[in-house]
Amino acid sequence: MRYISTRGGSAVEGAEAIVRGLAPDGGLYVPESFPTVTAEELAAWRELDYPALAARVLERFLPEFGLERLQKITAASASRFSEEDVVPLVKIGDGAYFLELWHGPTHAFKDVALTTLPLLLTAAKEMLGITTETMILVATSGDTGKAALEGFKDVAGTRCAVLYPSEGVSELQRLQMTTQAGKNVRVFGIRGNFDDAQAAVKRIFTDEALRSELAARGVELSSANSINLGRLLPQVVYYFSAYFDLANAGEIEFGSKIDFCVPTGNFGDILAGYYAKRMGLPVGRLVCASNRNNVLTDFLDDGVYTSDRPFFKTISPSMDILVSSNLERLLFEAAGRDAARTAALMKALAERKRYEISESELAAITETFAGYCATEEETRETIADYFDDEGYLMDPHTAVAAHCFWQYVEETGSETPAVVLSTASPYKFAKDVLSSIGESTEGGIEACLARLEAISALEMPRTIAELPSLAVRFSEILDAAEIAEAVRAYAEESHGER
Repeated sequence: MRYISTRGGSAVEGAEAIVRGLAPDGGLYVPESFPTVTAEELAAWRELDYPALAARVLERFLPEFGLERLQKITAASASRFSEEDVVPLVKIGDGAYFLELWHGPTHAFKDVALTTLPLLLTAAKEMLGITTETMILVATSGDTGKAALEGFKDVAGTRCAVLYPSEGVSELQRLQMTTQAGKNVRVFGIRGNFDDAQAAVKRIFTDEALRSELAARGVELSSANSINLGRLLPQVVYYFSAYFDLANAGEIEFGSKIDFCVPTGNFGDILAGYYAKRMGLPVGRLVCASNRNNVLTDFLDDGVYTSDRPFFKTISPSMDILVSSNLERLLFEAAGRDAARTAALMKALAERKRYEISESELAAITETFAGYCATEEETRETIADYFDDEGYLMDPHTAVAAHCFWQYVEETGSETPAVVLSTASPYKFAKDVLSSIGESTEGGIEACLARLEAISALEMPRTIAELPSLAVRFSEILDAAEIAEAVRAYAEESHGER
């Protein structure tokens, strides 16, 4: 299996794509052709446990790794989760199924991929004979940062540097990152939003002079954002898992289609569902759920993407994104895999903060994707309604998706069974969850966590309970102009410690 850049670069093997992260031309790696799974194979896969299923799915994209190596990787990844099912599917009320993706070490869906990526990266370097140090450079809107830090903590031959918007994450998300243990990690706050952090990372990746300078010091850059193929592919697995759970429970007839509703920011999580569909999983519609930063909703409505619009800080901060990087992969497919066309669209976005796709391209996208959004009030009402009516507690990102799912059903009259992706533990957003259900938020984060546990049936994870008592290790805040130099200085430091 080989991978090509969305902007036209030469094809590489999967191992090289994972090590590189971003293609040299600034594009994202996509499969040269999508692997497919037959109906007979799907029927056999439905009996596998999660680690075995994950190995089978990954093998289709990364055959050179070998099934035995992948089985070891996926078993090690699954061992980091508190639930035997890894990603349990929960039925709440009539017709609502929630895929809980937050039972991993940092209590967000990013754990599914970021307990796997470090192992894939290590294996890829071994396969390619690479002995240089790899610096993982990550922009985060909240959850990716902690998951990457935890995933790469003390992994030999790696360093992990995270950039997060200093005023754009929840208090608990900030604590998770700034108190992170590990000898090979560094965290920088930035003055700006996630898009500023993401743009800085992309500039560094395409700065050939800086990359050459780092390479001369024995340091190669890679990414743990969903622009990295090794982040995206493990997310494909849980779409298969959810489908098999529904079928095995008798909730659907095996072979019939189901829909998914996904809280969306950088478009990686929902794109994984599209990849699962391209493989042959019976996926109907993918509902793209946005918060007040509804750039994707507008794009799916009229085919015009513009990042030149107001940016809002919301109670679902991991979705506070105006430039959704993984959309580039979908545009490449909608344009008939025309790399020149994709590159032109991305250039227009970078230079004019806007692009417009053709009617045929939009039709190709909306055949599968539908866009909906939720206001802050609607998000809070959804949290309250599910707690009051069903005793089910959800975080604000999941609530955005739940609201959008019912909005989609009401508008379309769809009777297709659907799964809502639940992407984070409510404890990560304790204050906003409490205020949404009419409870007090007085007394600081520690008191809020205790209060949330007292009123719910959901046990608070130890790793969250201990956060307020941990010492803050990283407090540096950077301006955008200082980011490249900070990365350079960290590379020098890490090289000296090798």
